[in-house]
Amino acid sequence: MPNHKSAEKRVRQNHKRKLHNSYYAKSMRTAVKKLRNTTDKESAQKQLPRVFSMVDKLAKKNIIHKNKAAREKSKLSRHLKSLS
Repeated sequence: MPNHKSAEKRVRQNHKRKLHNSYYAKSMRTAVKKLRNTTDKESAQKQLPRVFSMVDKLAKKNIIHKNKAAREKSKLSRHLKSLS
């Protein structure tokens, strides 16, 4: 347990930020899964910019690592290209 008032506040802040960040990370994972499970190329092309934007914003805010963002975008692009 923290002994200082400022340390107690940091614990509260960290907990709040963790919940906030995990919510957005989970939203991204759900959107990525939904896009990967899509077999229709047209609907996948409509979803792609929205998912890319989401991934980029999370990387910018350091919720996910920039390399993870690049890797996800690359995988999604390859998936879209493989759809016929």
